[in-house]
Amino acid sequence: MTFAIAGRCERTGRLGVAIATNPIGVGARCPFIAPNVGIVVTMARTDPRLGPFGLNLLRQGYAANAVLAQIAASDPGIEHRQLCVIDRDGASAARTGAQNSDWSGALTRRNLVSMGNKLTSPRTADAMADSWEKTDKLDLDERLLLALEAGRDAGGQVGGQHSCGLLVYDRDVHAYVDLRVDLHDEPIGELRRIYDLAQPLLAYYYGRAGNPDAFGTEAEWMAKQGKQYNLST
Repeated sequence: MTFAIAGRCERTGRLGVAIATNPIGVGARCPFIAPNVGIVVTMARTDPRLGPFGLNLLRQGYAANAVLAQIAASDPGIEHRQLCVIDRDGASAARTGAQNSDWSGALTRRNLVSMGNKLTSPRTADAMADSWEKTDKLDLDERLLLALEAGRDAGGQVGGQHSCGLLVYDRDVHAYVDLRVDLHDEPIGELRRIYDLAQPLLAYYYGRAGNPDAFGTEAEWMAKQGKQYNLST
């Protein structure tokens, strides 16, 4: 019982996933991203080993459809899985195993997969894809979170959500955004709260890694933007 949106920003090349589910810790098990390489998301009866396997295939130059075919051929439990792949060129592919309960499925477009299993209806996936198409001028992290919120508001999944995550990579080996809520009655709302606090400092932490002298402290960075450094709710 999981829904997710995986996307590639055409303008920046950034790669990201926003995801929510009923069990705890979804952000640790399901989304896998390699910068400048691609995305693999493994859901339903998840096998986290398939994520690194798929990324290694993408590094070797396999396109999204070919990666998905190789994963399916390697996995005797494939009919219990739901997977998607986006490659470095924005080609996308998804597969929903026959053992998944209705409603389960995926929408695939260039730079996008919107998918879920055991959803309340197809409207969850449709709403995420619709949100994605309407927000192409926004940064990828905000765009993905808005889409996840739209999926929740369209019905989400059977049984509701208790954990969620937002993972985005730019060009470096460390994540640009990696935020998770692992146990909450309204995890997507809590993720929004945390994200809004973190967002002004995303570029700071990402840039400071390679140039610590130029960035100063968090408070100094925020002051340059006319804001006060404050992590209170």
